[in-house]
Amino acid sequence: MNFNLRPATQSDSRAIRRLIRSAHINPTGLDWRRFVLATLPSGELIGCGQVKTHQDNSRELASIAVVQEFQGEGVARALIEHLISIHPLPLYLTCRAELESLYTKFGFKVLLQHEMPPYFRRIQRLASLIKTLRLIKEDLLVMRLSDHRETAQIDEI
Repeated sequence: MNFNLRPATQSDSRAIRRLIRSAHINPTGLDWRRFVLATLPSGELIGCGQVKTHQDNSRELASIAVVQEFQGEGVARALIEHLISIHPLPLYLTCRAELESLYTKFGFKVLLQHEMPPYFRRIQRLASLIKTLRLIKEDLLVMRLSDHRETAQIDEI
């Protein structure tokens, strides 16, 4: 499939919001300046993703969305690989449990609560409460991608 990756511009803001909403992703924290877009040669938006920094300085791979008719064509993979390549590690993400296998392909690992930065511990507690209230059915996972050299050094110590 022929598509391009490019940084978002301010004029893309509305299209990003539409895509995020259509993918049923939480629309809070959307800032076009952080987004990378996948577009067809015609310019049509077919996917997006961002990395956002939280107050505790943790960085989150977020808002990965692909137009339904282009899913399975490598768009999400290209966005994720690109975002990983341009941002320092570690990177964190939150996802529905059913998406764990997608992100493990990129090296992300599920974290236990004591391994999470403060922002993600709060999100995990909130998700657990919402699940207890039966407003959501599925577990929310927090995952991390670390620098393999960093991990290897820790293992050697």
